[in-house]
Amino acid sequence: MNKLHFLTAGLPLASENKGYKKGLNILKEMDLDGLEVEFVHGVRMNEANQTLVNAFANEKDKLVTCHGPYYINLNSQEPEKIDASVERILETARMGKIIGAYSITFHAAFYMKQSPEEVYKTVYNSMEKICSTLEAEGNNIWVRPETTGKGTQWGTLEEIVALSKEFKNVLPCIDFAHIHARNNGIFNTYDEFSKMLEFVGNELGTEALENFHAHLAGIEYSVKGEKNHLILEESDMNYKDLLKAFKEFNVKGALVCESPNIEIDTKILKDYYLSL
Repeated sequence: MNKLHFLTAGLPLASENKGYKKGLNILKEMDLDGLEVEFVHGVRMNEANQTLVNAFANEKDKLVTCHGPYYINLNSQEPEKIDASVERILETARMGKIIGAYSITFHAAFYMKQSPEEVYKTVYNSMEKICSTLEAEGNNIWVRPETTGKGTQWGTLEEIVALSKEFKNVLPCIDFAHIHARNNGIFNTYDEFSKMLEFVGNELGTEALENFHAHLAGIEYSVKGEKNHLILEESDMNYKDLLKAFKEFNVKGALVCESPNIEIDTKILKDYYLSL
């Protein structure tokens, strides 16, 4: 990656559900860098839209990522649901390749009252199938489990970094709002952000910082973790210090904004970053 790209989570709200052509034009008009295609209810996109998104992804300084379906749990107690989850991740990666996406992400698993060590082994087995299948298909897209926002969900930064060490095409998707919410309001200062980035760099190398994929939004939380996303300025999310840390560590890749007013907050993030 040659820079940090600022992406909306889905098409801009101003596109008013009138399709990719309008939505992508709005991104260009606002000087935003791309979008994360949200396959949250299934991996479906017609050929005309595939062509539009692929052309956009191949434009100079534009970037596309994909978010896999919500119905994924690689630690389900029902083997057929694990198989279905693996297939959904593979479908996301295959569509990602077609539309020129740089990276895919997904929520990997729930603990299901098991120990973190047990869940790690189960998730590892599924990731081995996913990575070997994609390698056989000649698909080298980045595959990224996302850091999660609740204590019931597998996916701490440490867990996902450990998994990333095992596979050449796996890196984290770091959702800084999730980490903040999961830990009941901490991990929200410049020093804490810097320690996270330093940890990633030390454990996974500069490649991980130069091929980054992150999520950010305002967030409401309780002692149980994430409740819902908020507009940045209506939350306590310290996005300014996070962007300062990104600048200091020369982070490159994708920062996807998931705020309810997606394109407005994405623009705020990009403009502030460029002002540093």
